This record gives sequence, C-alpha cells and structure tokens, in this order.
Amino acid sequence: MNKLAQQTDKFRRLLDEVGTEVDSLKQEIRELKRDNAKLKAKLEEEHEKQTDIFAAISESERLALRQHVQGLISKIDHHLGADS
Repeated sequence: MNKLAQQTDKFRRLLDEVGTEVDSLKQEIRELKRDNAKLKAKLEEEHEKQTDIFAAISESERLALRQHVQGLISKIDHHLGADS
C-alpha cells in the first residue's frame, strides 16, 4: 500500500469515528431534551400548586397585616427622622 492509500484509509477511519461521536452526541441531546421537558412539566405542576401568601389569608387578616406593616414603616420613618 502506498502512502496516499494509507492516509486515505486513516482519514476514513477518523471520519467514521467523528460520525459515530456526532451520532452519540445527538442521541445524548435528545435524551437531555426529554429530561428537560419532564423537569419543566414537573416545575409547572409544582408552580400551579402554589398560592401566594395573601390568597391563603382572610380579608380581615390581610387588613391587619397591612396595618401592622404600615405601623412598622412609620416607626422606621420616625426613627430615621430622629437620627438626621
């Protein structure tokens, strides 16, 4: 076998290896996309189960909490105003 034939043979083997690796990576990408889709669905399912903090309390509790927060803000404002 002459040198050109040897190099051609080597090139084809290397090209086959690259093709095999590319196919393997494509398969891995498909599997990762499936896993990602499953995780996104699970995340969406969990997100739908959640409620915000105010949806879980009654209107009167909400009003009391608002007044409490406003009172704290007033105290902070007063404290900051006294320091300046």
